[in-house]
Amino acid sequence: MRECEYSQISTRSSTPMETPYKKRTPKKRKWEAFPGRNKFYCDGRIMMAKQTGVFYLTLFLILVTCGLFFTFDCPFLALQLTPIIPVVGGALFLFVLGTLLRTSFSDPGVLPRATPDEAADLERQIDVANGSTGYRPPPRTKEILINGQTVKLKYCFTCKIFRPPRASHCSLCDNCVERFDHHCPWVGNCVGRRNYRFFYMFILSLSFLTIFIFAFVITHIILRKWLSFMRQTHTPAGCVLAVVVCFFSVWSIVGLSGFHTYLISSNQTTNEDIKGSWSSKRGKDNFNPYSYGNIVTNCCAALCGPLPPSETLNRQLFTDRLIPIPVLFIDP
Repeated sequence: MRECEYSQISTRSSTPMETPYKKRTPKKRKWEAFPGRNKFYCDGRIMMAKQTGVFYLTLFLILVTCGLFFTFDCPFLALQLTPIIPVVGGALFLFVLGTLLRTSFSDPGVLPRATPDEAADLERQIDVANGSTGYRPPPRTKEILINGQTVKLKYCFTCKIFRPPRASHCSLCDNCVERFDHHCPWVGNCVGRRNYRFFYMFILSLSFLTIFIFAFVITHIILRKWLSFMRQTHTPAGCVLAVVVCFFSVWSIVGLSGFHTYLISSNQTTNEDIKGSWSSKRGKDNFNPYSYGNIVTNCCAALCGPLPPSETLNRQLFTDRLIPIPVLFIDP
């Protein structure tokens, strides 16, 4: 009888059986699940409005005008007058550029929207507080007292929150912004509590820069005309282009700076001024409850107060959550 060798054959699959396990979802940032219409760059550190074409036009005009000034005017002025002129112009240019980018790239003070549970709970509170019977929607305002003045808090149907005082919903960015001033296409962002001071410094410094360039380009042209009597000289075309841009820009920029200086001195926003929220036409008892009654104090409150942290940029949205995945068993 032939000897036979028997070997034990495993009935188990060579593929290891998958065992139940749970997988961790990657961390998310708030900006990655942001429901508004803004655009984000640099891992959520830069936030801008969706419409940025006018912002790039602003940047282009500043760069081109200053480039013409430093190329065609500054060498002549530094030689004929003083080398301090290009130094001062360069410092103003860098400050203008820095404040513009700080205004454009920052969170203006976007308020987070309510979660579904928070919105449902708020709806129940509104119904109970107003005794709604279901036949008509309950009122969507609250009244609070601020320094003796009645202020209405409006309910935002998009964000599902009662907006804080001075907040408003921007229809272009689809966000509620704290201390909303206005949406500025020239900087490509809303202007609110977190970037208003940088916006004001931008337009104020841009006014000085525009006047500075305009004055010294005119000085350059006059000096060249005077020197032309002694030797053949001509005015570069870049000088003419720079003075034309400055001439048509200076009026609007200086006017805007003056308007916002008035708003800061009275502690108002552009939105409140346009609506006439604290106008005496609404009644003799109507007054601005946010004004300190002193120009210096109002300016310090608007420009030097602490900035709240951003609720949108570069922050975790979820903690790690364990989610079950299907378990696959392999029959023997």
